[in-house]
Formats: sequence, structure tokens, C-alpha cells
Amino acid sequence: EYEIATGTIVINDKYEPEKANPTWAAVSPDKKTIIFARGHNLFMMDAANFELAKKNASDPAIQETPLTTDGEKADSYARNGTGGQGQNDQLQQQQDVQQQDTQTQGAGAQGANARQQSEQDKKFGPRTAAIGASWSQDNLRFSVTRTDQRKVADLWVINSLASPRPTLNTYKYGMPGEENQPQEELHVFNIAAKKEVKVTVDAFKDQQLALETAPVTNLDRERADTGGGGAGGRGGGGGVPSRWLSVNGDKIYYNRTSRDLKRIDIVEADTATGESRVIVQERSNTYIEIQPVRLINGGKELIHWSERDGWGHYYLYDVATAKVKRQIDSGEFVDTGIVSVDDKTRTMYFNAAGKEPNDDPYFLHLYRVNLDTGDMKLLNPGSASHSASMNDKCTYFVDTSSRITTAPESVLYDTLGNKVMDLEKTDVSLLMQAGFKYPEPFTVKADDGITELDGVMFKPFDFDETKKYPIIEYVYPGPQTESVTKTFNPREQNVALANVGVIVIEVGNRGGSPQRSKWYHNYGYGNLRDYGLADKKSAVEQLAKLHPWIDLNRVGMYGHSGGGFMTAAAMFGFPDFYKVGISESGNHDNSIYNRWWSEKHDGVKELPPDKDGVVKFEYDIDKNQDIAKNLKGHLLLMTGDYDNNVHPSNTFRVVDALIKANKRFDLLVLPGQPHSYGPDQDYVFWRRIDYFAKWLLGAEVTETDMTELQREREIKK
Repeated sequence: EYEIATGTIVINDKYEPEKANPTWAAVSPDKKTIIFARGHNLFMMDAANFELAKKNASDPAIQETPLTTDGEKADSYARNGTGGQGQNDQLQQQQDVQQQDTQTQGAGAQGANARQQSEQDKKFGPRTAAIGASWSQDNLRFSVTRTDQRKVADLWVINSLASPRPTLNTYKYGMPGEENQPQEELHVFNIAAKKEVKVTVDAFKDQQLALETAPVTNLDRERADTGGGGAGGRGGGGGVPSRWLSVNGDKIYYNRTSRDLKRIDIVEADTATGESRVIVQERSNTYIEIQPVRLINGGKELIHWSERDGWGHYYLYDVATAKVKRQIDSGEFVDTGIVSVDDKTRTMYFNAAGKEPNDDPYFLHLYRVNLDTGDMKLLNPGSASHSASMNDKCTYFVDTSSRITTAPESVLYDTLGNKVMDLEKTDVSLLMQAGFKYPEPFTVKADDGITELDGVMFKPFDFDETKKYPIIEYVYPGPQTESVTKTFNPREQNVALANVGVIVIEVGNRGGSPQRSKWYHNYGYGNLRDYGLADKKSAVEQLAKLHPWIDLNRVGMYGHSGGGFMTAAAMFGFPDFYKVGISESGNHDNSIYNRWWSEKHDGVKELPPDKDGVVKFEYDIDKNQDIAKNLKGHLLLMTGDYDNNVHPSNTFRVVDALIKANKRFDLLVLPGQPHSYGPDQDYVFWRRIDYFAKWLLGAEVTETDMTELQREREIKK
């Protein structure tokens, strides 16, 4: 422990980390209550019985209490029984049983006892992890959100590399426009009374629920890291335990969202009766974004983030009256998150982007604002993207800043904005001696000729302005993020790609980042396939006018997931402009992608109730396979065949359309790989380089062995 005022360091040389808890155990923050599942139902035991279970999981002396009896497959209180995306129930259950046996044997029990099943095991099945719990701050209650997916249709991927036989992974997956969707319930349990209360949450058809939880403090993280928090880190195996937002256990707060995401309520519920009361109502004609709320002033006031004036700002609510007391801040910038709130001084510390004049609109800065007067102050000046970490007492913060052209540096400030000391600055001297060159930021106009788009350009380290270079766009269209590098990252994959002898750019597009106005972020609503393409094309054209060394006859594009979707759409939508594309695991057919993302960003129409009072939804979206016949250039499609996020069928439907249109194209299927490609990432990286080198540089690699990867393998040995 370092004491800033005196400079004293104290070392705890007697510290011994706690042993990890079994993975089936969810331990309350005070370590007195442990919850878990048997079969599909919820069970509880106290600390004394948990100690017995850690020594011998089948000890007949263990006393445990069943809390529910209505759980079943796909409507379960067990984490491995929800039927959720990517779950393999049988495999997970086997792993949990094996872990129990291993722990029992490791405790020194005899082999016969280790294999012996307790009566509870025989009746209900082995202990497994329960669905995620959140605890009241007085540790007297906990809550779980249970999801009924019994009517949701199954989806499948096959693990072709499983031994000795390929295995089928079956999981629940709600698709856009489908009638049967997950149904969520909120349950509160009184620990002493062993009583359950089902919270009244119903408001919208096929709504989603999310619990509002207390902010995680540095002390919480420390306890989790050192095992002192009971349910976290190396001592508990579960990280920082989730706690209710409300200080008193008589209230719980949650938000509920309509299926079309145009209606969101922040709700207070009575934990004794389950009755709910709306505190905040948000309504919009496009989807609504939300951030965690904060309770202050002993729970009498609530801080809520909203884009209701077109920009993301904070509002102060009176909880008792459910009325806005005041808008805390305003202006043409976006608040991106609360760092801390000092309840005594009525001061809120928060990050925001786009407020400083002549600054990159995506650079984050830390501000303080008085909740009553709105007086606001910038605390970490300097044209860079800043990341602030504040102590729990709101007296100091560490500011780490960098930009694409500047190495990171860390500085200690007090919360008045005074610099206390320099902490560290990254030494890049050896990197520069090795020939590294910083990427170059740039600004262009969107296709409308008005909206500014920010980007970054990667050049070869041996760049020669007398030569002509192909240009490649790395893309991810959003709308939940905009993949344009803003901070120092010498290991960025596009640094390496550029050094093959090409120009690589990353640039935003209207409808991309949520860190700008709501208009900018929602630009693509209702046109998820095409909305960003014109801006990407226009950016390349503008750069080519500025720089004669850019060859407009050799333009390429690549991206993963949403970027793979956009790459194929660009190759089909502007076939004379984009000559080469690499589309990795693209969600080409969003009608078979996950319902939440597709319906949110493209839109879904809630129809009026029919004569029987049934509410249905109407969904339609443009798909890449519909325009695949336009392909003229060279396209490489990739997918993992075990992708349970963007299902391989997305790629195969484009493949089918290209075959039917008699088009030549290339396809790489990665056996056994999920959406991220896992251990195949390096292979994909070099195949990407080979493909662009062949079709943009005329440098085809013909030998079978990938010598670059072989060389790396030898170095690692």
C-alpha cells in the first residue's frame, strides 16, 4: 500500500491468497450465503455447509435448501440449462460433475466416497452453476433474471474436429421477425425467509429486462483480486459480485425495453410485493440507447443518461415524484460514462467526447460538473484520447492519454484539475530506431459533402511518393462502434498490412459511432446493408484527389463480422470501384442473424393487436445475396464452420447466389473455428496478405509452405 501524502510503502508479506471456490458456487459478498443449481432449479446453503462441500461434495451431513421447483430445460435456473446461445448442456454438465469429483478426491476422501452420490445428487442431479445472481447491499436478498426460451427455435453448428466423432451443438437462437422470442422474468429471494417474490415486470410484448446495479469500486476490485470478496477473483472464481443499485433491500431497480427498442422504462420495484413503479420513460422513433443509472442523496435522486435533445447528456430525477429536476449538462457533445459521483459535494465526474473545439470528436476527456448549478470543468486537457481512473474518495485520478501519433503517458491529477506528478511515459526510442513510422490522421467529407469523417492512414515504412500505391479500406460499419484507431497501437494489423506495399485506411461513416449526435448514429436506421458504402467510397476518392500516389484503379476492402458484411456489399454495390474484397464471417443475411442486433439497427415494426389481441412484428431487410450477381472483382469469403454467433449459413447463402450467377470467387472455411477464428488467426492474416498481394500488387505467392508462419513457429520453439 502506497500512502501518497507521506510516500510510505507498506508490504503485506504475510498475505496468502484464498483457494478458489468450486465453479458451481455463487457466494454472497458477506460469504454467508451460497447459491447453486441442481437440475434446473435453484438451491441455497449457508457458509458452514459450504465448508463441508468444499472438503467432500457428497458429504451426507451437508444441509441445503431448494428454493424453486418450476425450473425446466430452456426455462431454467441453471446456467447450463437456459438453452442460451452457444450452450452445450450435456458437455457442461459432464465438466461440472468431473470438477466435483476432482475436488472431492483432492480433499483426501477415499475413492468409494468420492464416487458416492449423495441423496440430493440422486434426486436432483449434481450441483452446477446457477444463472447470474445480484445481491442486495445488506446481503439479505438476491435476485435472478430467468429467461424462458422453450418456444424459441433451435439452431445448430457441428464441431467437425471433435474426436472421435463430430458433435452437434444445439442452442436457442431467436431470429428477426420470428414470433417466438425469449421471455424474461425477475425473481427476488428473501434469504432468511427462503421466500421468492416474482416482480411484476410486464409492459411490452417480447420485452427485455436488465437489472440496474451498483457501480464497482476500486475496493471491490481489490477484494476480488485478492480473494477477499467471497464471490470474486482468485478467491471466489466469479469476479466482483453484482450488487443492487438501491442501498436498502426493500427496493430494486431495473430497466425494460420494448422489442422495437423505441420504448425504455427505468423502474423501481418493491421487493416485498413485487409491484413496479416507472421512474423514467424514454420514447423515440428510432432505437434508444441507455447507460447505467446512479442513485444519490440516499436514494432520493437518480441520474439518468438520455439522447432526448439529440445529444447524450445526463438528467437529474426526483425518485419520489418521477420528475426531471434539471438537465445536468448540455451542448453539442456526448457524455460517454460516469466515472464517479461525490454525494457530499454534489459533484459528478464523467467522460465526454466532442466538447473541446478543434479536437478530434472521438477523443475522450474527463469533466466535473456540479449537479445543482451545472458548472462544468475540464480536468485532463490536451488533444489526445484520455482514460481516467479515479480513487473511491474522489480526490485523485490517474490520467493515461495517447493518440495515433503519440505514445501513451500517465499523469496523476487531483480532482480540482491540478497536476500532481508525472507517472510514466512510454519509451518508443527503440521502436523508432527499428524504422517505425506513425500512421497519419485525416479528415474528409461524407458523401453529402457536409458531414466530417475522421480517419487514419497507414503507409509503408519505406513510402515513396513518386510511386503509385493500391489503397485498401479496413471497415466495420457500426452502428455500435466505429473501427477507426485513435490511440497508439504499433501492433495494429494494418501497420503490418501496409508494409506489404499498400496504403491502408480506416475511416468513419454516417451511421457509425454512437459518440456523436443521435442523427449521426441513427443515419443507417432502416438501411443496414447500404448506408455506409457511399461514405467509404467518397473518402477514397477525396484522398486520391489530394494524393497522386493513390491508385484509384486498385482499390480493396476487408473486414470481419459487420466488416465482412460491408465488404461483400461494397463489392456487389460498387463493382466497378472495388476491385478486391476479403469478407470474413459476414452477417450477409441479417434475417438469420440474432434478433436483437438486426431488429435494433435496421428496425422492426410492431403491428396493432389483431382481433384476438395478439401483437405481431413485421421485419424486412436487404441481403447481400440479393445483389451478389453484380460481382466483377475478386472476392474471398471466409467463415468458421463452428460459428454460433454469425452462423456459417450467412456466408453459404452468398456462395449459393454467386454459383447461381456463374461467378468465380474464392472461399476459405476454417474447420472447428468460432467467430473469432481462435488459433487460425495468424493463418488468416497471411492468407489476407497473399490475396491482396496477388490481385493488387501482381505478386502471387506460389509455394505451398507459408514460410512466414514456419519461421515464427521456429522462433517460438
